[in-house]
Amino acid sequence: MNLKINIPKNVKIILDKLMNNGYEAYIVGGCVRDSVLGKSPKDWDITTKAKPEEVINLFDNVILTGIKHGTVTVMIDKEGYEVTTYRIDGEYEDGRHPKKVEFVSDLREDLARRDFTINAMAYNPKNGLVDYFNGIDDLNKKIIKTVGEPKKRFCEDALRMLRAVRFSAQLKFSISNDVLLSIKELKSNINKVSKERIREEFNKILISNAEKIEILKETGLLQFIIPEFVKTYGFEQNNPYHIYNLYEHSLIATKEIDNELHLKLTMLLHDLGKLYTKTTDKNNISHFYKHAIESSNIAEKILKDLKYDNATIKQVVTLIKYHDCTLNTKLSVKKMLNRIGKDLFEDLIKVKRADILAQNPIYKKDRLLNLVKAKNELEKILEKNECFNLKDLRVNGKDLIEIGFSKGKEIGEVLSYLLNIVIENPELNNKQKLLIIVKNRFLNVN
Repeated sequence: MNLKINIPKNVKIILDKLMNNGYEAYIVGGCVRDSVLGKSPKDWDITTKAKPEEVINLFDNVILTGIKHGTVTVMIDKEGYEVTTYRIDGEYEDGRHPKKVEFVSDLREDLARRDFTINAMAYNPKNGLVDYFNGIDDLNKKIIKTVGEPKKRFCEDALRMLRAVRFSAQLKFSISNDVLLSIKELKSNINKVSKERIREEFNKILISNAEKIEILKETGLLQFIIPEFVKTYGFEQNNPYHIYNLYEHSLIATKEIDNELHLKLTMLLHDLGKLYTKTTDKNNISHFYKHAIESSNIAEKILKDLKYDNATIKQVVTLIKYHDCTLNTKLSVKKMLNRIGKDLFEDLIKVKRADILAQNPIYKKDRLLNLVKAKNELEKILEKNECFNLKDLRVNGKDLIEIGFSKGKEIGEVLSYLLNIVIENPELNNKQKLLIIVKNRFLNVN
């Protein structure tokens, strides 16, 4: 194929130096795939016939990142470029990593060990594109296929099953039937993969195309990532406000929310508490009282199990806890602002909107209008700098000490009392007025 890839200057320096010293060298994998697709590669990986020690001898600044597996990192202008010797992998004992690798002199052998055909292409300016496994054809057909037998590839490294779904999400490609069947058969092998690696692939699927969660469900992978989700399949909500079962509702809501990880996770997990709070009245209508609190507890457990960072967990758990709250008055808006702050409040509006869009459309208009009113109230509160937290209260602990209070718990209680007054009566957020209230209420000064 007559293809020209625009290789960055530093990558070309490495290729040229290797080739001028008699060693084959190519860019390989994702950078070739992305270049063919017209995307800008994030990383430029190089594969070469040169042994690691030969690469080390050729370059001034080399980091021994994975020399055991034939990889070193060549540093140029403070940027690192991975250079890996042609290799074949030995036996995969743990379903993730080869026990050993063997260096080889044939590029085809190196490309044959890779996961998917679209990632098994190499290129250099001298020889052009090397595509032994029809990667270009599969790129044109927009399909994910493995290099060789899918079962063999997935038994070698179970993470590849998730990577297949991730590439499908990122590239908007389909997955070949034999790959899907092999994932179904080997799905439990995903337990051999660390939670951290599963989490990272899962995040990319969520952000790239949440609809691909359907593939995780159909192949059975989802039950090993979030076991609680299995119970949502076919879980009917039996309520006029809902026309979808719990799984469908959660997936639609996840698709509708903004493309930020903590928001995607919130919508995916926001209603899991319904599984354990369902009651049905005499009219055969189901209710899910306090499901938001139950959902937040379940979400926290799931996110901790998948090793999410504390900041993300806190955001998601807070949004789920309040996703079902009522925001129909200025006072309710200010009280929620006091609980969660401006940024999370703005996220909460997005969460409630996505939730509404995944419910019965008959009730959509009025509910969305209520959200618009809540957002308008927020803007007015911010525009007028109305107080909704202790930071903006015109009286502080030091002021209370000056009029006779002792340090400690009592000061916190008095400030909290004043804040509640000011939230309801913004015109009272004045130091003199507040101190008069304190003196009359707590110090009996007339």
